[in-house]
Amino acid sequence: MLTAFARAFKTPDLRKKLLFTLFIIVLYRFGAHIPVPGVSYENVQTCVDAAQKGNNSLFGLVNMFSGGALLQITIFALGIMPYITASIILQLLTVVIPRLEALKKEGQSGQAKITQYTRYLTVALAVLQGTGLVATARSGALFSGCPVASEIVPDQSIFITVTMVITMTAGTAAVMWLGEMITDKGIGNGMSILMFISIAAGFPGALWAIKESGKLAQGWIEFGTVILIGFVMVGLVVFVEQAQRRIPVQYAKRMIGRRSYGGTSTYIPLKVNQAGVIPVIFASSLLYIPALIAQFSSSQSGWKTWIEAHFIKGDHPYYIATYFVLVVFFAFFYVAITFNPEEVADNMKKYGGFIPGIRAGRPTAEYLSYVLNRITWPGSLYLGLIALVPTMALAGFGGANQNFPFGGTSILIIVGVGLETVKQIESQLQQRNYEGFLR
Repeated sequence: MLTAFARAFKTPDLRKKLLFTLFIIVLYRFGAHIPVPGVSYENVQTCVDAAQKGNNSLFGLVNMFSGGALLQITIFALGIMPYITASIILQLLTVVIPRLEALKKEGQSGQAKITQYTRYLTVALAVLQGTGLVATARSGALFSGCPVASEIVPDQSIFITVTMVITMTAGTAAVMWLGEMITDKGIGNGMSILMFISIAAGFPGALWAIKESGKLAQGWIEFGTVILIGFVMVGLVVFVEQAQRRIPVQYAKRMIGRRSYGGTSTYIPLKVNQAGVIPVIFASSLLYIPALIAQFSSSQSGWKTWIEAHFIKGDHPYYIATYFVLVVFFAFFYVAITFNPEEVADNMKKYGGFIPGIRAGRPTAEYLSYVLNRITWPGSLYLGLIALVPTMALAGFGGANQNFPFGGTSILIIVGVGLETVKQIESQLQQRNYEGFLR
């Protein structure tokens, strides 16, 4: 990987792209530290320190995707979470709405329209999430237990509230624009790069918090253990993310005029983790809903007490079992809606392709569905185990929280984005240094 980056910096046009990407990253991190107008910066810092010491992680997932900007209530507080949510919603609706499915099949022009719809939905979601964040901050529920939580927004007039919501929405639109700029003029997928940077920005602080809270050799034993666990997890994730089942496909020869076409052999790569990190995000978001409802409820009923006892800290057996089952379920659900065996079989039949030993048409679709279900089981169980790493960290390290630095969501995204970016750099290097058969 380091060799690829070194070679890229030696290539003039790739060096410009890398420097442009680094410039956009600096802008993004700079915006993540500018407070929203109307917010008391001193009170926010007081409550953030108290929340970190108390392991308050109700908004931990969104805060992680914003690079810590959510709890700081900055102009990039919402980060790229609205865009991620909008992209997932459009992807799910593509299966349900025929119009979106037709646009997806139109190629580049249809994809451009879907991208435009994603932008509109991102802005709408940013308005909703920004309004919810401002209302939560004004009521003091954003930092429950903090003595100055209700004084985070001193002036609670309508004008200040609207200004805060508009600022956060504009910040989300700016983040979306920065990501698209990286995609067009930089290296890699812009949104993935910004997601990578947001998560990686919290690593040093999280690791140092574990060292500060450690008791063995002034915390260095715990710190070294976490680093070792991180290396093991990175190796495991790289191994599984690269694993795939290659289904061979043979194309028959066809005569068109006097020329012969086809007769080639290829394969369909089915990844073991076909769903990626989406099931973990779905399961985490769904488990936040009961805790969120309980926090905003003013009554002291039995259901609220039960939720606070079983679904707040994240180390209860009920929470662990529910989280694991949801991850496995969403893995199968997402694979089922994103990979259509019948469509793949029809396309193969249309172009004269077949799987050796399997008849074209319906038998091919049944075979692909069978193989996909078989490899999704280990992939979903792997996701469930990786997602439980923060819970095991809670039991092993007193200073750990739900955003344990080598947790499931963070490590999956970081390794996935890193591998994809390195592949793009290597492919561009190969295009520029290709010598051909003759020198």
